[in-house]
Amino acid sequence: MLKQYNPNMLNIEKTGVKRWRLIDSGAGSAKWNMAVDEALLRSYKEGDTPVLRLYRWQTSSISFGRFSRPEETLDYARVRYDAVDTVRRITGGGILVHSGDLSYSLTVPRALIKERGVKESYHYLCGFLIALYRRLGLDAGFARERRLETSGGDVCLAGREAYDIVVNGKKLGGNAQRHSTSAMLQHGTLPLSIDRERFAPLFRKDSGLDKAATLDETGIGMDIDALKPVLLEAFRDTFGARLEPDTLREEEKVHAQTLLDKKYATEAWNVHGKERI
Repeated sequence: MLKQYNPNMLNIEKTGVKRWRLIDSGAGSAKWNMAVDEALLRSYKEGDTPVLRLYRWQTSSISFGRFSRPEETLDYARVRYDAVDTVRRITGGGILVHSGDLSYSLTVPRALIKERGVKESYHYLCGFLIALYRRLGLDAGFARERRLETSGGDVCLAGREAYDIVVNGKKLGGNAQRHSTSAMLQHGTLPLSIDRERFAPLFRKDSGLDKAATLDETGIGMDIDALKPVLLEAFRDTFGARLEPDTLREEEKVHAQTLLDKKYATEAWNVHGKERI
C-alpha cells in the first residue's frame, strides 16, 4: 500500500545521491528527444551522477509507449498530411500529445530504488512534481491516495493509474519508466496546454483528451520559461539536490545519433516496435 508522500522516505545521503547533472536540452524533434533519453540510460554506469534533463518539442508531436499499437488508434494518413511528428518511446504507457508542454527525464542508479517496487518508485520520484504543483497553488495528489478508480486506454492522458497525478479529478501529465542493469530512466510531461483541435481529429475514435488537465485550464497562466525555475526549486527541495548545469557528453551524443539513425528514424521501430540495434 502506498504511503502519503514524504520527501524523506528515502535516505538520499545513504545512497550518495546529492549531486545531479542538469541538462536543459531546449527544443528538439520527437525522434531526437527520445534518442537522447535512451542514450542517457544506455551510457549510465555505476557510480555516475544522476541526471535531470529538461526538454521541449520542436513541432506538434505524438509519442506512444513501447507496446502501443498506434496504427489501431491513429489515422496515420492524416498524421502525415498534418506533418505531426511521431515517435515510439522505450517506456510503457499510451499515446501522449506534445505541443504546449515541458518534458523531463531522470536517469538514476538502480540503487536509488533497489528496495522499492515499480509503484513505490513512481511515488517517490514523482514527488517533485507534486511539490511543484502545490507551489503553484494546485491541490495535486496521486490517484490512489484520492481513492479514484483506475482506468486503462490507448491514450495516456485519458487513462489513470494508481501513481498518476491528478488535479480536480483529472490526470495532469504522464510518467513512464525503463530499467537497465545499472540505471533507471523515468520521463514525463508537464502539460501547460493541449491543442485539442489539432490532435483530436488524428484519432480513429474518441481521443479522450477532454479528460486530461492542463496548467492553463487550472488557471495557471505561465509559460515554460517561467515554469522552469519553479520546477528546479521544487526538485532541489524535494531531493536535497545540488543541480549542476551540464551538456551531453561526447559518448552520450554518439549514442544518441546512432539511436536516431538506426532506430528512431525508422518505420520498423516507430510503427511496428521492431529494434535492429
